[in-house]
Amino acid sequence: MTHSLFAVTLARTPLGRAGRGTLSALVIGANAPDIDSVAAATGGARSYLEWHRGPMHGPLGVVGLGIVTAGVVWLARRAVDRRSSSSLARDNASFGMLVSVSIIGVVSHILMDLPTSYGTRLFSPFDWHWFAFDWLPIVDIYLLMVLVAGLIFSEVSRPSRRRVAAIVLALVAVNYGIRATAHHQALTLAPRLFGPLLPPPCASRENAGPLLDRWPRPAAAVETDSRRACLMEIAAVPTFFSPFRWRIIAQLSNAYELHEIDLLDARLRTPSTSGELFGRLSVRYPNQWTPATFAAATGARARVFLGFSRFPAARSFVDHTGTATVRWSDMRFVRSMSSLEAPRSQSIFSLVVRVGLDGRVLQEEFGR
Repeated sequence: MTHSLFAVTLARTPLGRAGRGTLSALVIGANAPDIDSVAAATGGARSYLEWHRGPMHGPLGVVGLGIVTAGVVWLARRAVDRRSSSSLARDNASFGMLVSVSIIGVVSHILMDLPTSYGTRLFSPFDWHWFAFDWLPIVDIYLLMVLVAGLIFSEVSRPSRRRVAAIVLALVAVNYGIRATAHHQALTLAPRLFGPLLPPPCASRENAGPLLDRWPRPAAAVETDSRRACLMEIAAVPTFFSPFRWRIIAQLSNAYELHEIDLLDARLRTPSTSGELFGRLSVRYPNQWTPATFAAATGARARVFLGFSRFPAARSFVDHTGTATVRWSDMRFVRSMSSLEAPRSQSIFSLVVRVGLDGRVLQEEFGR
């Protein structure tokens, strides 16, 4: 819905002067990359994670979907004009213009996915890494409200449509600016939540800048010495309602520490505030990579899940028969800080793998 509303707003800027078909090209193009979601219906959770926000969100998808969208709109316009014998045919946008406009629609979709905590694979199929800015939740209610309000006002005041569209785009930019600034502030304040208990950085920690996040990281980044915890990464993930409330995820070598931070909390602005003040709000979630965990990671579904999951936390136990059960949960999508509930049953954000005594993967299930 957000992509469609943004495309309609773009159609009410000078882009709308490109000719008849512009609106359709923008709306279809803005939704076209999500055609890869069909994989969820045909191949289940594994195919969904493997292909969603993949090639259709990469360079080939931008060009290919732009051309296909333009072709669909151009052929539809010709069919309508033949049936109606309308004199408006001369106002139709050219095929080349429709391609350009459609590509703008596709690119707008990708650029709106990139600032979310879910992320997107910008360069697939050439590079399957995920990228994200972590500024917005998957659905931003404030962005939706601005776009819906703009649509309503532009219908009420038709002569001022372009002016309303300009105001809406400016408010969208302000929303992104507020989110980006709040994200930076949350990351800056995050170490204060831990105080002196924050462990030193791991030797294998990447020295990448905090602006654009990239994953999965090399397997060598997994630290296995549980006696000497070290800090691998700190991230700030947006929450649903407030742009000033963030979930802080500290990835340690043997666990995750989760905090929630409210940037409007007056205690954060007090110089004497220590990490102990907020320590009681933290939740620790174990991340134990045992030999069984490494064996489970070789499974087909596990490889796909670990390629998608940015913060996979592993727990494992062995039953009386010697069969090991390994469960991964993506810390971005735990439902509750208070009880640290794992994702819902049948969720794609958790995976259970059973491994036999000989190290063979016996069973893999999502959301169990």
